[in-house]
Amino acid sequence: MIGYSSLASLPRLRDYTSHRVSSYDRTGGNRDFFRIGGGERRTLAEVEGPGCIKHIWMTLGIPREDYLRRIVLRIYWDECGEPSVECPIGDFFGMGHGIRKNFISLPLQMSPQSGKGFNSWWPMPFKERALIEVENEGEEAYNHYFHIDYERYRSEDAVEGLAYFHVQWRREADTKGWAYLDRLDWDSMEKDPRYYNRDGKGNYIILEAYGNGIYCGAHLDIDCFHRNPNDWYGEGDDMIFIDGERWPPSIHGTGTEDWFNCAYGPREEYNAPYHGVILYSGTKDWPWKGKQTVYRYYIEDPIRFHKSILVTIEHGHANRLSNDYSSTAYYYLSEPKRGGPELPPVEERLPRPNEELYTPKK
Repeated sequence: MIGYSSLASLPRLRDYTSHRVSSYDRTGGNRDFFRIGGGERRTLAEVEGPGCIKHIWMTLGIPREDYLRRIVLRIYWDECGEPSVECPIGDFFGMGHGIRKNFISLPLQMSPQSGKGFNSWWPMPFKERALIEVENEGEEAYNHYFHIDYERYRSEDAVEGLAYFHVQWRREADTKGWAYLDRLDWDSMEKDPRYYNRDGKGNYIILEAYGNGIYCGAHLDIDCFHRNPNDWYGEGDDMIFIDGERWPPSIHGTGTEDWFNCAYGPREEYNAPYHGVILYSGTKDWPWKGKQTVYRYYIEDPIRFHKSILVTIEHGHANRLSNDYSSTAYYYLSEPKRGGPELPPVEERLPRPNEELYTPKK
């Protein structure tokens, strides 16, 4: 079996060999990148198993920051013809909105200079084959540098009982909440039947998956473009429905800021191994203005499901707010399959321009 990745396990002499696929210059020169043209789809690595990808590092020489949403990363396992990972490349590495920025979490980091060094430490075991590719859905070419570090084993026994890594990316560019400027006080809203969420049906969906697996968390990228005096998004509860259960679910939270393990409307950035706020764009005049990124990774407390899982969160209490939500969820399944719905067209993935803010008239 694969050993645990901890300091205590390092001296254990496990039976494996170490390998890397990289973009190094095969001529011996210093052009250590793949040049990926506009519209090009390119294989970065195809390796035989049994094995386990242990670390991925990448940096991109891109013409504009929105290429972080234009470039798609796909990963296929064994002989599955559909990608278990299909995600905009910036979002895969832990930060949405088409932004690069220094941050630290245990499984994902963006490193100096200015977040341009991407790192993933998610373990990705496989039995027969791993295929990693990118597609440039922009018009201009870019330079792609990468390392893919993996272990190879003598026998499939080393990965027996281990699940396949999957990623699901989603976006709802306008959550179409029901509370606007004329609904200012909580007493008035409490008289509205929509104030009481007793089924979770209007929640934003972070993950919907079927099969036998483990949910390991997500980052949530919120763009507060619709100004409202009560536009604090943190009152949205997370609700996780396991194996087809009905409301109330097994896991029901108490607010969005509680989901990412902070409290009382945090207005500062904070990085921890499993939770934090890695982007805060609010101002004194408008505390929740613009782009925010928060995360919660279930590393010490992964969530088990045997048939299905539906991970949701309210956009404001009882889904009252109109915001731009996107998310990247990380999970494992006992067999490889498509990781969520197909990605929308590139135009529907691009981040909202910062100047596109809506303030309703009084």
